Amino acid sequence: MSKLPVISGKICIKAFGKAGFYFKRQEGSHITLRKDDPFAQMVVPNHKELDRGTLRAIIRQAGLSVDGFIKLIK
Repeated sequence: MSKLPVISGKICIKAFGKAGFYFKRQEGSHITLRKDDPFAQMVVPNHKELDRGTLRAIIRQAGLSVDGFIKLIK
């Protein structure tokens, strides 16, 4: 398993867009992303840096592996 990089919320949202997630709504700096088939929904804070634990939890909610997410970033 690869080590998670420190990335911004903007990069995280862009990567999940490649995985089929789309923008649902925003409240303050928190953006809700959704995927319909299979259903998955998560909240990504649009901050300059995401904590690794927060990022790991978001990836888990999306149903992706860490390695799969890192491939989406590149």
